[in-house]
Amino acid sequence: MKYILAKKIEMTQMFDAEGKVIPVTLVLAGPCKILDLKTVEKNGYEAVQIGFEELKEKKITKSIKTKPYRYLKEFRGEEKTKNIGDDIDVTIFEEGDLVKVSSISKGKGFQGGVKRWGFHGKSATHGVKHEHRTIGSVGYSIPSRVVKGRKMPGRTGSKRVTLKNLEIRTVDKDRNILAIKGAIPGRRGTLIEIRG
Repeated sequence: MKYILAKKIEMTQMFDAEGKVIPVTLVLAGPCKILDLKTVEKNGYEAVQIGFEELKEKKITKSIKTKPYRYLKEFRGEEKTKNIGDDIDVTIFEEGDLVKVSSISKGKGFQGGVKRWGFHGKSATHGVKHEHRTIGSVGYSIPSRVVKGRKMPGRTGSKRVTLKNLEIRTVDKDRNILAIKGAIPGRRGTLIEIRG
């Protein structure tokens, strides 16, 4: 099982052997440190806790002195080959590996039904002044209320999104950078979980 924490840098493009343009996302992956190993006997489940982005001395408070990292994450699963204090870096991945990536998407605030759900709106004729992007009727005469789960305007984005089968195109071992094919949700600097 492969896993690492990373930060989104930016999107760019590469060229393959045939000269085709491939969109890629550059991420700064690790180095991460294994801080704790959870066991069934002690914790009731098996997992590995890793830390990413070590804090500077002046940022360390009394409550986080034992684990002075900005991000802590647990990855479920048995891990017999790793020990507390081991480092995890980009060398665990190779070009061509397929990975699962999770991150928080960009927040877009309160949006209408057209942007949030892709409603097409009303036609531009026949008495629809100021009503082009409204969602229309939302309920029934019986039961005289809006049914739960109805697609309506509301807060959009800022949710955890997971993408599967993304291909690693380049592994830069010197600068800890991975180039992953395609777009990864989130803004620049978003924390990303990568699983192999």
